[in-house]
Parts: sequence; C-alpha cells; structure tokens
Amino acid sequence: MKKPLTLADVQKFENMEFLAKQLVEGFITGLHQSPYHGFSVEFSEHRLYNNGESTRHIDWKVFARTDKLFVKRYEEETNLRCHILLDVSPSMYYPVENNGKLRFSALCAAALATLLRRQRDAVGMVTFSDIIEQQTPVRSTASHLHTLLLLLQQQLEQQPTAKDTRVADVVHQIAQQISKRSLVIIFSDMLSRVDDMESVFAALQHLKHQKHEVLLFHVMDRKTEEEFEFAERPYVFVDVETGQELKLQPSQVREHYRAAVEKYKKELALKCGQYKIDFVPVDISAPFDKVLYSYLIKRAKGR
Repeated sequence: MKKPLTLADVQKFENMEFLAKQLVEGFITGLHQSPYHGFSVEFSEHRLYNNGESTRHIDWKVFARTDKLFVKRYEEETNLRCHILLDVSPSMYYPVENNGKLRFSALCAAALATLLRRQRDAVGMVTFSDIIEQQTPVRSTASHLHTLLLLLQQQLEQQPTAKDTRVADVVHQIAQQISKRSLVIIFSDMLSRVDDMESVFAALQHLKHQKHEVLLFHVMDRKTEEEFEFAERPYVFVDVETGQELKLQPSQVREHYRAAVEKYKKELALKCGQYKIDFVPVDISAPFDKVLYSYLIKRAKGR
C-alpha cells in the first residue's frame, strides 16, 4: 500500500487543488485495500435497493460485480449539505516554521470538499477567528469547488493578525444561519479562553439542537502542545494571540502543563459525547487519512 501523505510530505507543494486531488485519490486507493472497504466511495452515485420499490433503476452491472442490489441515484437524491468551519486564528499558525495546524487543517478541508464534490454533495466553507472572516454559499458544482480550494490556498498565504479565538460566537452565528439539516465539520485547536469554555459547549449544543450532525476535529501539535517536548534550556514562550511572554525552562512546568492539557481534552471529549458530537483528536504530524476515515464513518452513521 502506498505510504500515506503527511504534513512533511506536502510542505514543498503550493497547489491546493493538486494536493487535495492527490490526497483523495490516494485515500480511495488505500480504502479498497483496507478493512474500511465497507465505506467505499465507489457507490457515490448509488444507494441500496429497498424491498418493494421499482426495479427499473437497479444497476445490474454493479449487481454482477458485488451480488448486491443498488439503485442509480440521481442529483436530486444527493442532498447532503456540509458546512466546513476552519479556525484561522493566530494559534492555528503554530508551529510558526510551517504554519502547521492551519496547513494541516486547510488540506484536510480541501480533501473533504473534493470528496464531497465527488459524491455530488453540496459544501460550503467558513473561515473564522474572533469573527467570521469569509463565508461561501453551499453548492455542489465543480466551479464552486475550485473557488473553495482557491480560498484555502489564499488563506495559507496570509499572515496571522492579533485576534482571539471566538469559537462560541461563530458557532452560534452559523447555527442561526443554517436553515436545512446539515453536517457541520469544525477544524480548530479550541484554544479559547478558559472562562469561555462553557460558552463553547453551549454553542456546540446549539448546533445539535438545530438537528445538525457535528464532527469536531481537535487539531494539535501533539509533541509540543500536549507533551511539552522541548529541549531542556531557557525559553521565552509567547502567546501568539495576546503577545504575553513567559520565561522558563520546560522542566519547571512540564508535568503541570501536561496534566492541565489532559484535563481540558477529557472535558472537551466528555461534553462532545454528551451532545452526541463526534470528537476526533488529530495530530498534525500524523497522516491525513484519519480525518477522511472519520468523515466516511460519520456519513455512514447519518444515512
């Protein structure tokens, strides 16, 4: 099986459309060789035959290959609507040497949009920090996909500005805007202020109250942001959103820091579980496939 793409593999490429297509094609190829074959996107234009309905639209060629009855699915039947919310606040530009969390999330968002288009589903994009930065309509055309990928490409070329992360405000706003039941996919490090977390949970609950399916990808650089693995020497740590500086050696705070991060992640996962939100921790140094698998599993559950 071909080795999965990682962030290190794609850093040297700039063409988002090319990268997204390569990622999706590689993922689908691997899907046919994996235990996840049941989630194959090959039947993106078919659905299972239901007993009692007309046999007129059964695809007999597919039946000959699979020994299963599938009905050809038409454009009006492919009604999944997906809103992808991408956190572009300053903390997402960490690590600064490669804008790692943002680059990872943008390519995942591009791949998901490409996969949705392949399945003739409609997708829209929202980028946000303390406010909604950019927002597109929800469409399923090839030209719209090109627009989304261009937006993501341009986002990677921008420099971060001094803004907070306001996940709660943005999610509440999106929940009020979406009129039709949709899948909402969020890419964020969820690094809001500690005193803002109850508001974040209330906002996520708002989405569920509106009957939307929610998939939250918690994007982190595990080595440094969770394990606090830094060489043992003096550092000046700078909060990328507030500019606050802290001088210390990693060993002075490592254990306390790890415990605090672990507690926060458990609370986040617990709340998401209570609200029936799919919470997926992702490490930017790991392959992208975990994100795409999680999407397919979520979609399979929602059918």
